[in-house]
Amino acid sequence: MRRLPILPTLIVALCVMTMIGLGIWQLQRAQWKNGLLRHYAEAENLPPIAFPISPDAVEPALYRKSTLDCVKVLSHDALAGRSREGRAGWAQSSRCILASGGEADVVLGWQIEPKIGSWAGGTVSGIIGPGRGHEARLIADPPQAGLEANALPDPGDLPNNHLSYAVQWFFFAATAVVIYILALRKKLRP
Repeated sequence: MRRLPILPTLIVALCVMTMIGLGIWQLQRAQWKNGLLRHYAEAENLPPIAFPISPDAVEPALYRKSTLDCVKVLSHDALAGRSREGRAGWAQSSRCILASGGEADVVLGWQIEPKIGSWAGGTVSGIIGPGRGHEARLIADPPQAGLEANALPDPGDLPNNHLSYAVQWFFFAATAVVIYILALRKKLRP
């Protein structure tokens, strides 16, 4: 019997081990994401908290009720959004300087047209949602500036596809093994 080619076998073995490792990592990420989604789903029943300013405070505060005081409006914007009833339109947003320090985006409400309104600031209550970068934003509830209610952030909208990624990595590893075995059989056939 001829000997196995050492270098190709070693390369395939390393690739297969890497793919299996990535599959295991995705399984661990799936467990982590399921716990995070459970935490977010329970957040709506928790008491209101202070609006998070530091990036480290954002994730534990997501989907909780909060209130902030916008002492100065820096800018207004209209972004694609959905109403509480699910209609497509425009979410009116303002960037504020907060009384507690720092800045934040406040989604004031929803309207069908993209025109940007004016809002002078003030105290706003609502739900903390993910914002730009590592910031949080407050989705006003009730809406402000005479707008309709914007859709509230929903943790169910977050993708949780780590299990399917894990299956893909395990499938890739198995496919690499099968292809290599078939290639060896053809090469080693007398």
